[in-house]
Amino acid sequence: MRSFRLQRSLQQRGSVIIVALWTITLMTILVTVIASQNRLSAQVAHFHQQGLAIWASEQAAVNRAEMDLMLEQMPLPAESEEFDSFSESMNAIGRIPRYQRHRGDSLELYYPQDPNIVVRIYDHAGKINMRQMSRARLRMMIEKKLGGPQEADQQQIDQLMDAWNDWLDLNDGPSPNGAEKDYYLSLPVPYAPRNGPIESVEEILSIRGFAEVFSDVNLEAAFTIYGEDELINLNVATIEAMRLIPGLDDELIADILEYRQEKDFQGNGDVAQLIPAENMTDVRQWLNSRKETRYYTIMVYPRPTTTGDHEDTANKENDKENNDVATEDRTTINDPLLAAYAETVYVPGFTERPQIMKINPYQKLPLTALPAEAEFAE
Repeated sequence: MRSFRLQRSLQQRGSVIIVALWTITLMTILVTVIASQNRLSAQVAHFHQQGLAIWASEQAAVNRAEMDLMLEQMPLPAESEEFDSFSESMNAIGRIPRYQRHRGDSLELYYPQDPNIVVRIYDHAGKINMRQMSRARLRMMIEKKLGGPQEADQQQIDQLMDAWNDWLDLNDGPSPNGAEKDYYLSLPVPYAPRNGPIESVEEILSIRGFAEVFSDVNLEAAFTIYGEDELINLNVATIEAMRLIPGLDDELIADILEYRQEKDFQGNGDVAQLIPAENMTDVRQWLNSRKETRYYTIMVYPRPTTTGDHEDTANKENDKENNDVATEDRTTINDPLLAAYAETVYVPGFTERPQIMKINPYQKLPLTALPAEAEFAE
């Protein structure tokens, strides 16, 4: 009997130990889960705080860029001994010439900015105006995209031109090769044609056939819907816009980019020094080297910290003196995934704040450099 009681007592003690061990195990798991959740919450809070700090810096940079554009509209004071130092200081940071500040180079603004935020300003005089473009120029541009006069399928171009016309006209009667309301409503995701002026550059992808032709184009970099002139100013032209102009190839575009680092194009005579006569016949129809607009796109983003990033102060100073793009930006700006907060504004003058026309928090950055010459040389 005593042996049985002893055995039963040992069994009870064993059960208590097992229960205690299980309790300890469960408590350990629970503590680990809670700790993990706390760490995750702390990380989320940290990243959220970082994101808010970056957002605040970007918005501050946009506000300073708006002030920068207002200041550009302000006339310089009359030359005198009293204002010599002021004019010299303004010129030293790029007050003149204006073209060299508004073609997408990384800017040092007149007003102090966060050094970790890159600011770029694009003048819409350097983009192709889709609202003002004539049918003849549109046909030339499409013809180039489809391989040139010898390679392009003229029937396909006729269809595209009729579809363009039907999208813009005010009626629902289709052109012979066009597309109107019945066609668009029959699509898997139906929608109606604009039947009026386009409201955004992305809208051209909704026109029958245009998505196929322009699928590889950064539309925001190449086109605009703002302004009254269909011609383009090579002093501020984006690479994407120049690639669409008949008569220009990457080699000629590289020559244009190099030329305008040193001086401005004053007219077609300057352009003709770089472009052969046979090409100039086509190019001339697209150019107005004195064109200005008051429409700009401000783009801001955190300074990249990739392989090409470095903190060589001497090199940065040289870049500024040459009005060139910083080395770290060249290595990352052509990454198709790199985007920026973008704000398109109209600047009425230096006494009114710019009017916001459009905001895109994730707009793809335009190119600032071409591939190596060996990659596009014939």
